[in-house]
Amino acid sequence: MLIQTAHKNILVDTGIGDYHGSKFDDRFGIQGEKNPLIELLSKKCKLAPHDITDLIVTHLHFDHVGGLGQTTSEHVEVFPKATLHVHKNHYEYALNPTQRDTGSFHSQYFKPLIERAHAEGRLHWLTGEEGEVLRDGADVIRFRCSHGHTPYLVHPYDEKFIYMADLVPTSHHVPVPWVMGYDIAPGRTTVDKTDFYKFIQAKGLTMIFEHDVTAWGGKLGLSPKGEFQLERAMEVTSSDPLISELSFD
Repeated sequence: MLIQTAHKNILVDTGIGDYHGSKFDDRFGIQGEKNPLIELLSKKCKLAPHDITDLIVTHLHFDHVGGLGQTTSEHVEVFPKATLHVHKNHYEYALNPTQRDTGSFHSQYFKPLIERAHAEGRLHWLTGEEGEVLRDGADVIRFRCSHGHTPYLVHPYDEKFIYMADLVPTSHHVPVPWVMGYDIAPGRTTVDKTDFYKFIQAKGLTMIFEHDVTAWGGKLGLSPKGEFQLERAMEVTSSDPLISELSFD
């Protein structure tokens, strides 16, 4: 997700990357061209990597931060001027995960890049259960954490939108009991979803789904039984007028 304010170009997550090798690509069904994020930013947004000012990392699973780096003669940052916003507790967990989820964290790739950003003064540690990520004048991005998918999963939000990341990865996961097999604590996920849904309804927010190829977002509603459900899906089409609302304008 790209958010543009008056003075900032902000990315939320970076995708899986394209340097893992054919065996890995076959296992996870990865398709696409080289440098997909760079190409997309260039063709659709007229932005180069050095134009990205901030990068919000929801969590450090390989399919969310793989695009943070690229491998040439060495593994280097794709966005060399961006400030990285990373939750400190999640980073510490990612370096010492359980055997259940150790394969989801490719620390050999992300750890040197985060350390480099820290050394260059481009690392902003997020702490606690909620708080402010960044601001640009009157424009503010805040965050809340969930814990069922992975500890201290960051959900950025503003006055209109909230990024669900892997708490609700697709529109099909909106029902509270529908959780991912990757979740480290599925029961906690249902508790987190319920709490987030109450927050989302109170704020009137639109959810953004990171892993849905047909619906980029959706609005929450209640069934006749009082259960949370998807009231409206925002489909991925170039003519969708709501796409233009994915900014602070």
